[in-house]
Formats: sequence, C-alpha cells, structure tokens
Amino acid sequence: MKLSVIIPAHDEENCIELTIMKLLFVLRQIEFNFEILAVNDNSTDSTETLLQELVSSYSEIRYINNPYPAGFGYAVQCGLESFTGDAVAIVMADGSDSPIDVIKFFRKLEEGYDCVFGSRFTKGGRTRGYPKHKLILNRVINLLICIIFGVKYNDTTNAFKMYRRRTIDGLQPLLSRHFNLTVELPLKAIIRGYSYAVLPNTWENRRGGDSKFKIKEMGSRYLFIILYCLIEKWLALGDCKNANLS
Repeated sequence: MKLSVIIPAHDEENCIELTIMKLLFVLRQIEFNFEILAVNDNSTDSTETLLQELVSSYSEIRYINNPYPAGFGYAVQCGLESFTGDAVAIVMADGSDSPIDVIKFFRKLEEGYDCVFGSRFTKGGRTRGYPKHKLILNRVINLLICIIFGVKYNDTTNAFKMYRRRTIDGLQPLLSRHFNLTVELPLKAIIRGYSYAVLPNTWENRRGGDSKFKIKEMGSRYLFIILYCLIEKWLALGDCKNANLS
C-alpha cells in the first residue's frame, strides 16, 4: 500500500519545516511508497514559502492550498479530497506527533484493519507538556464518549489516526469544520462497523508558535458532532453495517 500523511498547517512557520523533515527522515528508512501532503490553511506568515522550498527539494513532499475558510476540519477535508495513497494518516504540523508512530500504525493497518486509532492514555502511551486544564477537560470528554457510545476507546479526541481510503470514502459526508473532526471520523467509523485497532502513541506539546485549539470555541462544536453521531448510532446502525458487508 501507499501511505499518505496529511499535515494541516495554519501559520506554522516556526515548526512546519522541522516537522516535515523529521517525518521524511523516518519514512525513508522503511521501504514502502508514501507521500507527505501539507495543506496550507490560509496562512498569513511564511508557511507557504517554506512549503514551496520543501516541495522543490524533495519528491515525496507536495502541498496544496485550502480553498475553504480557515479551520482544522476544512484543511483536513481538503487533504482527504486530494491524497493519492491507499491509506492516510493525519499528523499535526506542530511536531506533537511522533514519526515513529506513523510507521507502527501503518504496519498495524497492513494486518487488515480499516482504521488504527492512537491513544495517549493507554499502556505505552505518553504525553509531555500537556496543559493541566486541557488534560482534565480531555479526560472528562473522552469518559463521557465512552459511556454514551459504549466503547472502550479512551482517546477519541486524539487527532493522530490512520484510515484506509475505502474507510474515508465510507465516512462521507463529513460535517465538522474545526477540531471536532477528530471526533467525527472515529465515531462514524465505529458506528458504521469498520474494524479498528488501538495503539499507544506519544504526544508532545508544541515548542514554537501558538496552538490553534481554543477551548471556549470548541464546546458547542464537539457537542453537536457527538449528538449527530449518537443519533446515527440509534437510527441507522443496521443500515450502515449491512452496507459495509455488501
């Protein structure tokens, strides 16, 4: 299989080059086809200039401009419309995700799973520099999701996940325009009967630039997508499973 790695980037001039080069170095150590697809999300700094320089130097890297309004969900959806691989991973531009984990997840996907989800809060998972207030909120939201949906996966809000192309096709249409997309994708995959594995992953807080995640803006967006997926679980579960089996 060919792997595509989507990296949404909005005003990430302080870290985008280092993030991509670390990922490129690790992926080149393994013999499989891959591409690194950066999505310039309406950046106002030198992010696009840096991406242009990387693309001109390395054949495995390409970038596109997000034609939609700025937003994490919009940028990821733009990448999902443009990737060329048989599988796709979503990696943060700030360097918080480990390139080594990309390899581990891809090998797990090759075993036949439709998705591989990361968990920072299971045995072997780690976080470094996680702000305490965000950590508490994260654990509360994920606990509620586990209870409401009856699942054991304890890190649904984790952005680091990997999907087969056919899985992404089966999760359409996508409604989230912001970070709530990290919840919509896995919940839909679980509800619609796709197979998945959970692996521990490492997360490290950014060392440069500003976080694009704003707690006060995300509450209602997370609630909306959780309720949407819950309604689908109640009303359309049988139809989704039958569609995947056909």
